[in-house]
Amino acid sequence: MGPFSRFLVALAVALLPIVGAAAGGRTGDRGTRYAGVFSFGDSLTDTGNSLRLAATRAGPSSRPPYGETFFRRPTGRASDGRLVVDFIAEALGVPHPTPYLAGKSAEDFRRGVNFAVGGATALGPDFFKSRGLEPFVPVSFANQATWFKNVLPLLGSVHNRTRIMATSLFIVGEIGVNDYLVAFAGNTTVEEARAFVPHIVGAVRSVVTEVIAAGARTVLVPGMIPLGCEPQLLALYQSGDHDPSSGCIKPLNELAELHNRALNGMLRELGRAHPGTAILYADLYGAVADLIASPRKYGFRDEPLAACCGGSGAYNFNMTAFCGAAGTAACADPSKYVSWDGVHFTEAANRHTTCATLKTNSPALLNSWTAEARRRIGCA
Repeated sequence: MGPFSRFLVALAVALLPIVGAAAGGRTGDRGTRYAGVFSFGDSLTDTGNSLRLAATRAGPSSRPPYGETFFRRPTGRASDGRLVVDFIAEALGVPHPTPYLAGKSAEDFRRGVNFAVGGATALGPDFFKSRGLEPFVPVSFANQATWFKNVLPLLGSVHNRTRIMATSLFIVGEIGVNDYLVAFAGNTTVEEARAFVPHIVGAVRSVVTEVIAAGARTVLVPGMIPLGCEPQLLALYQSGDHDPSSGCIKPLNELAELHNRALNGMLRELGRAHPGTAILYADLYGAVADLIASPRKYGFRDEPLAACCGGSGAYNFNMTAFCGAAGTAACADPSKYVSWDGVHFTEAANRHTTCATLKTNSPALLNSWTAEARRRIGCA
């Protein structure tokens, strides 16, 4: 595995974003609290599963300065503090979902489960191997769906299981960034990577369909981030076609936009097929792009494309000296940065995104609990 591939093992993007519009189905008829959160994805949602897998347990999020802002220790979260899934759970007044691989008893899973794993892909290993590519970690969306099926019998009687499914929030993604990065690590061009889009969206569809079949009534599906604004990719592709206004790489952002159009279209189809379920598309691209375009408006510094923690170099990102390695250091105030390590977001950016989520589509997510939920996590 080359240095590019070794670095990319650290990536698992899945930040829960600002919610756009309901993709179809039931919206906003819940006036009661959620029972818990069930989440799927990669490192922007992983709250500890990566620490329990041989392939990932020694990754960057297992050592300082990860976790320094809130937990005061590394927890397996790819940030200085909480992820959006943590803020969402706190806003709903439910526990942080238990990492699936950390659960020791049935009771650990009854208030929510997190199946996300850092480095996970939407697509399985056979897809990549048939194209001469090698995934970073041995976990795909299909594996996470299997774990979900394993949990269902542990939720108690059929009646209890039905109640938990119907009153929980399901967060399916973000997923797909690692699929594209696996392609790029194997010298696939951006144009060639566009052919991956329908396959990745199909994998998301399978998991959404799976949770609906199990009784889910509210499903939030985040879209793709603006890939061209990631400090890691900006540092790696400095000669790319950059947008003069944002500084981001245009072809990569166009790939993300193509992905999001396909994802949103698929969710609208599912919404029509399942009118009893609220299927919400979350516009992660828009949330991140807004922070990058107007950082000072939200209390961030004027260089939104630079990482807080890194080993110097362009965008404070160095592929051979990732955050936490010898010779690297974290910034003095992560709350002023959008990017934590060049790949993942700071707790401050995650809080902002969660607050935007509750503000933008509160009826579909929270109904009468909106004001209380926003106060819980310190939204303005």
